[in-house]
Amino acid sequence: MDMNSAHIAVIGAGAWGIALAIQAARAGAHVHLWARQPETLSPRRTLPRLPDAVLPERITLSADMPTHADAILLAVPTQHLRAVCTRVPPIAPMIACCKGVELSTDMLPCAIMAQIHPTVAHGVLSGPNFAHEIAHGLPAAAVLACASATQARTLADLLTTPSFRLYASNDPTGVQVGGAAKNVIAIAAGATIGAGLGENARAALITRSLAELGRLSHALGGQAETLSGLAGIGDLLLTCTGAASRNYTLGLALGRGETLEQALAQGGGVVEGVTTAPALLALARGRGVSVPVIETVALVLSGAIDLHAARTRLMNRPVGQEFGIPT
Repeated sequence: MDMNSAHIAVIGAGAWGIALAIQAARAGAHVHLWARQPETLSPRRTLPRLPDAVLPERITLSADMPTHADAILLAVPTQHLRAVCTRVPPIAPMIACCKGVELSTDMLPCAIMAQIHPTVAHGVLSGPNFAHEIAHGLPAAAVLACASATQARTLADLLTTPSFRLYASNDPTGVQVGGAAKNVIAIAAGATIGAGLGENARAALITRSLAELGRLSHALGGQAETLSGLAGIGDLLLTCTGAASRNYTLGLALGRGETLEQALAQGGGVVEGVTTAPALLALARGRGVSVPVIETVALVLSGAIDLHAARTRLMNRPVGQEFGIPT
């Protein structure tokens, strides 16, 4: 496919959708950016959700769904993916650019898309990416996963540029597990720092979380080693340390003694980890997988335990062998 003639539809004009649309245009594609609410470009061709990012002329903003595309990127929150997906015509491969688990069904994004549109290919794009940095062309990398590695590479090439390296994977399950869980772990990491427990504690938390994500990925049919890549440790590092992470910021507030309601009131945008934690825990319990960090975050968010009890719960777990046996 000639990249300069590619047509890419981006569904969702939030910060991440805008960034992806700009990246697709940067890669030479003609872009159809769908906004749920009718939006008007400013004279500088900017939108409210990412006001410093100028949209290239290759991007057409519309409240109408696309009628032609070579790929469709769905950049809407996971809890709204099903409703939006039913409106998207099955005219091209669909790529989930959201991270999480559907609360009502415990389904990952690719499963939702496949259920609604079984006749088209599906994939997922994930990685350690903040929208504002992608929009401004700062160096970054991500992974695009499909069941077919060949198709993943073909779709990844539509968005790849020297400043945005998009790797291909044939493990969409592992990539989705990493993308969903990193928001939950980021809340725990923020709470650790907010409570004054130190950098050592955060590093240990991230590392042990990676182990449980590998177990969960394997149980769901994915590859544990995927979590050692961009969608796993890469995304964890960014989201658990970056000041621009909404989930980390919420965790900081909780660690400093604020209630969940107070912490949510301060932030802008969706804090995916709040809804993902119980859904991911249900998914793990259904497969008999031990996920102590995710479980503890879910208990804190539900009000079942406080942060002191959470610390005790994690620190008093039996200490086993690091590798080779389940923990």
